[in-house]
Amino acid sequence: MEKKYCEHVEEIEHLIRKVSFVIRCRGRDILEDFAITPPQFNALLLLKEYGDMTIGELGNRMYLASSTATDLIDRMERNSLVERTRDGKDRRVVRLKMTDTGDQMIKEVLESRKRYLEKILVKVETDDKKQLVNSLSKIYDLMKEEYKS
Repeated sequence: MEKKYCEHVEEIEHLIRKVSFVIRCRGRDILEDFAITPPQFNALLLLKEYGDMTIGELGNRMYLASSTATDLIDRMERNSLVERTRDGKDRRVVRLKMTDTGDQMIKEVLESRKRYLEKILVKVETDDKKQLVNSLSKIYDLMKEEYKS
């Protein structure tokens, strides 16, 4: 027996998946121009959004095993994207801090991604863009609230 979904749910899921796939693929292409891997980029984004954190905290946010997170950070530290610093309150705790190089990398990658999206969105009517922003914001807010539960 086939499950009935609310109006448009299958079409919306399908389109979000397709758009996400294209953005991910194009995003990987862009990252190749910057000599940074997708996991390194994601780690930098998390550090940018949440600030300094431990390797364990970063690994948990990225759903990585501890050894995998450590290897990732080792490579990022060798490339001067992050640095390890001792916590000011507890010297046993090592925190990750994004370097100026890492911050600049994020800015340049995001700018390149925005230029790509701009080339696409310039062909979309302003009202449609506003409606898209509104709809995506609502969907994200609902998902974020449910995810916290």
